[in-house]
Amino acid sequence: MMKRLALIFATVAALLLAAGPASAKETWTSVRSQNFFLIGNAGDKEIRRVATRLEQFREVFSRLFPGAKFNSPVPTTVVVFKSHGSYKPFKPVVDGKISEVAGYFQSGEEINYITLTSEAGRENPFSTIYHEYVHLLVNNSYGNASVPAWFNEGLAEYYSTFDIDDDRKVQLGKLIENHIFLLRQQPLIPLKTLFDIDYYSLHRNNQGARGLFYAEAWALVHYLILGSDGQRLPQLGRYFTLLSKSVPTEQAFREAFQTDYAGMEKELKKYVQSNTFRGQVATFERKLEFEAELRSAPLTEAEAEAHLGDLLLHTDRAVDAAARLQNAIALDPKLAAAHVSLGLALARQKRFDDAKRHLRLALAADAQSYLANYQYAYALSREGMDESGMASGYSAEAAAEMRAALRKAMTLKPEFPESYRLLAWVNLVTGESLEESAELLKKALALSPGNEQYSFILAQIHLRRENYDAARRVAEPLTKSGGDPQMRANAQSLLRVIDSTQQQAAQYQAMREAAEKRNADGGVSSSSSTGGGGEAPRLRRRGETGDRAESNKSIEELKAEALSEAIHEAMRPAVEGETRAQGVLLRIECGQKNLVFHVKVGERLLKLQTESFNNLHIMAFTPEAGGEITCGPRKTESTVVVTFRAATEARAKIDGAIIALEFVPASFRLSKQ
Repeated sequence: MMKRLALIFATVAALLLAAGPASAKETWTSVRSQNFFLIGNAGDKEIRRVATRLEQFREVFSRLFPGAKFNSPVPTTVVVFKSHGSYKPFKPVVDGKISEVAGYFQSGEEINYITLTSEAGRENPFSTIYHEYVHLLVNNSYGNASVPAWFNEGLAEYYSTFDIDDDRKVQLGKLIENHIFLLRQQPLIPLKTLFDIDYYSLHRNNQGARGLFYAEAWALVHYLILGSDGQRLPQLGRYFTLLSKSVPTEQAFREAFQTDYAGMEKELKKYVQSNTFRGQVATFERKLEFEAELRSAPLTEAEAEAHLGDLLLHTDRAVDAAARLQNAIALDPKLAAAHVSLGLALARQKRFDDAKRHLRLALAADAQSYLANYQYAYALSREGMDESGMASGYSAEAAAEMRAALRKAMTLKPEFPESYRLLAWVNLVTGESLEESAELLKKALALSPGNEQYSFILAQIHLRRENYDAARRVAEPLTKSGGDPQMRANAQSLLRVIDSTQQQAAQYQAMREAAEKRNADGGVSSSSSTGGGGEAPRLRRRGETGDRAESNKSIEELKAEALSEAIHEAMRPAVEGETRAQGVLLRIECGQKNLVFHVKVGERLLKLQTESFNNLHIMAFTPEAGGEITCGPRKTESTVVVTFRAATEARAKIDGAIIALEFVPASFRLSKQ
């Protein structure tokens, strides 16, 4: 599946920091709670304290939202570092710099990570962790696309201030001074604009605009929950009920809140400017204690290295991850977890023979590992894909191996949805067991509601089964995806294919019925209608009239055309003074003051300049882009559409200033301007 294009440039210093193994002198401990697995080189007491805090937060959130789904099918591992120094090699590296965060949350398809340090610092690590964990719980219950960005972010900010005294007195919605300061200094975003912002448009904004969005989203959620003596809270529930029934946003707002956007904006502005902000306090009858449930155990150096290597792998630091994982295997050659993670890293690098070797070693060490079975099938599935991430087919032997591994993974861990998803995908590619595959995806969606990738595959399976209405019902909501323009484009493409295929099927059925009627009337015998000079060839020619070219196109051609149309709709449009061109990205020159993109357009080489990646709109509509942009020559030449302002000087060494860089499939054709 396509993931958001990462802008990560690892510096030499960061690589050196991450490459070294964990010190043998350090003591690593694991603590298992009901919902988390924690490891750390901090003391056992500190790790248990973190476990208790996380369990308390989850318990409070689940009590306040009793209808939500909190049993995440993906396990969460928490890494507690004893100091900022030991934490530094594992912090995110962005734009060549190590982020100075006190904690972060990294979601994944098969594991989530929470990391922090127990050493005191200026920043509270739990605020970021609580914020991101709220997203995990909300998205797991409802799906990212079905929850408006303003509410998802506002609610996460509201709960980021969670605190608890004496294990029973909970404080929520405390004042966030930076947000209040910003809102009092700048005009509020109009609510119509705020509600129209999705995650795609949010991430395209600059940092200042995003800061104002987060601040206002927090203030609005705060007001709707606690303002006006709580009178707005039931109306908020009514609002989302109306949205779930496809009532237009503005109409749902008026009906639920009994006011329009302008009226609510006045209330919100007054709330922000007042000095009456208060938090929410809930005192539970019994203490939220979890100490008795916690189980501690020592970790070997090899186990610690394997966990740290897997963490680096899931933060897109594959080279650093491999060094850790190889060290873990050197320390313990039979450590299944290290072989699994290294196998995944190698599969992502398309070193499939090495990946399968390590995954087989993992299965030999622990045949009961659901993850080893799943990752082995995953590696086999990736081996059968082309450069664009598509699979035209699998050999019978490979398909049988994948099915066997995935069925065992499902038996070992029935609540892990990725096994169902991958098995359904294999069946879709081979065209087998499609009815079973639809049921597999329904199970996956029951475990992970709102997962757009699962829904997209389900829509394709319905199409293959010629259940066009079901395919359309599943695909249509995906065309409104708020966070992923690639998913919107894919869903729009699929809808066009559904419509085209259904029209052709209806046309064929009408032709067949007409032929049968003529045969019944004595016009042509059934045997001659299938012969070389009989009625069937004439009927086929008749079907070509009206739109000969369209009827002669294959489904794959129709898909390619529909995808191109959808990408055109999702791309950043060129405004006055800008030029768009399609070409091949050859290299990126990274100088001290600017970046220069070398793009071959036909026989011409364009050199397009920008000061930094932050000034550039970057989007990928194809997995061919790869997961990373780095300076220097491209390992694989990528088809791109560039938007730029042409240089005005005839003798300029640079052809223009690049505005947007959008990766597209090789089959894409940019329409004429």
